[in-house]
Amino acid sequence: MPEATRNRLTVTLPSDTEILMTREFDAPRELVFAAMTQPEHITHWWGPRTSRFVACEVDFREGGSWRYTIEVSQQMTFSGTFHKITPPEGLEGTETYNEPMFGNPTWKTILRLDDIDGRTRMTSHVFHRSKEARDGHCNSGMEQGAAETLDRLEDLLAGRPTHAEPTGNPMEAEVEIVRIFDAPRDLVYEAWTKPEHMTQWWGPGPFTSHSCKLDVRPGGEWQITMRSPEGRDFRSSGVYSEVVPSERLVFTNDAYGQDGTQLLKGLTSVTFADDGRKTKLTLKTKATGLVPFAPQMLKGMEPGWNMTLEKLSAFVSGKAVTAERH
Repeated sequence: MPEATRNRLTVTLPSDTEILMTREFDAPRELVFAAMTQPEHITHWWGPRTSRFVACEVDFREGGSWRYTIEVSQQMTFSGTFHKITPPEGLEGTETYNEPMFGNPTWKTILRLDDIDGRTRMTSHVFHRSKEARDGHCNSGMEQGAAETLDRLEDLLAGRPTHAEPTGNPMEAEVEIVRIFDAPRDLVYEAWTKPEHMTQWWGPGPFTSHSCKLDVRPGGEWQITMRSPEGRDFRSSGVYSEVVPSERLVFTNDAYGQDGTQLLKGLTSVTFADDGRKTKLTLKTKATGLVPFAPQMLKGMEPGWNMTLEKLSAFVSGKAVTAERH
């Protein structure tokens, strides 16, 4: 197998609740195991290339815990517990993304390292509690982030630089998402334009929605309030600039905090097209942060929209929509 192929991350979905990741490294597994478990090595490769470590705590024993905080355009914290340690064959434990906005998702991971004639094949098997949780993880940009992180590990093992300078404006974000829905175009459009429908699916996994008002016409206003698992309310609102029934919606999309402070200002377009008997939806959105902690919100914009559209998919296909809680 060519080196470029075997040193590339492969992601498969063995079941509705599982993610399986495999990759090979040009290094002995004892060295790979050490790099993946010792803080002095972890801080050089864990996370995207533009990230920097803020804190790395590892109590490396069965029953011990770990906690990493990295900063890209904002701080992000991950933590976990070691359930089983078998050097250099692998590990078993739990992992948590510590972000209340997404419900602090937690999953089980089994890491296996196999010796392949002096090389190492890594297998990381992730187990979620539900399909919704698994899909939220997949739609969060997990595959791209894991691929870049493991490329950095390969660089560390080979003695190459693992870091890159940050690029872009952390106070701005732009996202484009294309999805196919198993429902007619008119039905998907109605889900965006009738308040009694929109409250059934609007908001990322753990959020619920209520108090929805939609005046769907050019110049008309819309407003919806989301409630977090902790009971905090966040209002989104805007004005429609373009409305083409069953074809296109364009509207401003602004976010406000509990005290009424505007956090983000944005512009969103949603187009609807036939795809056989299904509907192809294209969402494009741009947002600018207005407060110091906005970069954290902007970083979560794409995974947040993906989780929201997953709930929309369940709604238009006639499935029950529930807020995913962990």
